Amino acid sequence: MRKRAAALCGAAVVLAGTFTAVPTEASASGTATTLRYAELSWKSCATEDHPTLQCASLNVPLDHRRPEGEKITLALSRVPHTARTYQGPLLVNPGGPGGSGLTLAGFVASSLPAKVAAQYDVIGFDPRGVGASKPALDCRPGHFEPVRPDSLPTTPAIERANLDRAKSFAAACRKKYAHLLPYIHTTGAARDLDAIRQALGAQRISYFGYSYGTYLGAVYAKLFPERVRRMVLDSVVDPTDVWYEANLNQDVAFNDRHRAFLAWVAGNDSTYRLGTDPEQVEARWYAMRAALAEKPAGGTVGASELEDTFVPGGYYNGYWPILAEAFAAYVNDKDPEPLVEAYDDFGAVAASGDNGYSVYTSVQCRDAGWPRDWRRWREDNWAVYEKAPSMTWNNAWYNAPCAFWPTGSLRPLNVANGKLPPVLLFQATGDAATPYEGGVTVHRLLAGSSLVVEEGGGNHGVTLSGNACLDGHLAAYLADGTVPRGHGEADAVCEPLPDPKPAAAAARARSASSNGSTLHGLLGFRH
Repeated sequence: MRKRAAALCGAAVVLAGTFTAVPTEASASGTATTLRYAELSWKSCATEDHPTLQCASLNVPLDHRRPEGEKITLALSRVPHTARTYQGPLLVNPGGPGGSGLTLAGFVASSLPAKVAAQYDVIGFDPRGVGASKPALDCRPGHFEPVRPDSLPTTPAIERANLDRAKSFAAACRKKYAHLLPYIHTTGAARDLDAIRQALGAQRISYFGYSYGTYLGAVYAKLFPERVRRMVLDSVVDPTDVWYEANLNQDVAFNDRHRAFLAWVAGNDSTYRLGTDPEQVEARWYAMRAALAEKPAGGTVGASELEDTFVPGGYYNGYWPILAEAFAAYVNDKDPEPLVEAYDDFGAVAASGDNGYSVYTSVQCRDAGWPRDWRRWREDNWAVYEKAPSMTWNNAWYNAPCAFWPTGSLRPLNVANGKLPPVLLFQATGDAATPYEGGVTVHRLLAGSSLVVEEGGGNHGVTLSGNACLDGHLAAYLADGTVPRGHGEADAVCEPLPDPKPAAAAARARSASSNGSTLHGLLGFRH
């Protein structure tokens, strides 16, 4: 799924028993090609928040099997080390796929303890096709402009309208980028990481990835295990169900998280006046959805846009107060304006920008097999909808271009790895975008890894968000490689931060949505 922007996102049934490497491009051998990269030329691109930020660009092969062929350009950022003790480059990625990592370098450098951050060159990058990298994909501008058809295909006409949108997006990508699409995938992005390493002149790199960035990191580690110094994976993608089944599993987890939000609203009835019974609040939310399907708020927020607006609440409970205010204003006061404002702040981001969505689909559709028979999608998504109605069909249509994608699909790499130094994993038990089982699976697949669990937490991207217990483990690991060692499923357990309070938290959520300075403003909102 998204935040799927930023932010978000396999066919275990289709691919059962096929977790072998595809020849050449997805090969588990990381030494297929050798190419010398020019030394990077760093120039200041400082911002008010990140005054030491520098930027550079790097040309890499479009097809790493043909290193002397067509080149593409990666955009890089750096906060340089300042300490005498230098631990090398720390590459950071916010996920997506499709999330820009340029600003993340500044965020990580400023959020880590200063003594730790000063020992690294913190390196951000826009993966191939993303943001300031060139070419940057934009298949069909305005694809998510409101008002879209209702996501719930209750009639053949509604289903056809949504199918036409999915087909037209895939067709637009084929028309504009037919020669690029075969090379927009996770393995190619992982090989780009090693090109960045070489251009930095580093024998090994450290890596810190959130969400989809955990999968990118695991693939890089499989291809180049000898190049990994340290690796942190936060909110971990399950690599055994990418990507069709992963999205179905997300639907159930997002429904659980949506119901947690509704229960929170019920617990704050004195503020929101929507009822003290979570079931009653839930009924009012679905009644609001039905009303918006008939008459969109402000001419822009229909049923699908309402779902877009509330998806970010599944990633980060700091958004709950402002979403609850909009919900209450619409239901109690017949005032649609706060809902329209919430859509502008959250929903448009949830739907993803044109570039982010173009890369998201390009990577996921190419990475792994998707059913090409729409009857399979219809059957599976209605079955999931019966137990998880809140976002299932919204997510189905988000991914539906993969049923019509103009390239073939690769087979996922088996990322099991016994050649790495200790890898540090972080996972919240209630994470919706990357459900808890993914962290447990990767902990098992990466021999010697250590899993830190936020027990009872539900946010996505849990480090550097104010939890001192989690951040303590992160800082210790980046400082000297220390990892916790426990018994059983988790090596260490941290308590979650408390749920937000209504009034003050709403103001903070508005500030975060307007300036994009928080981690959750930087994360890609699918995987």
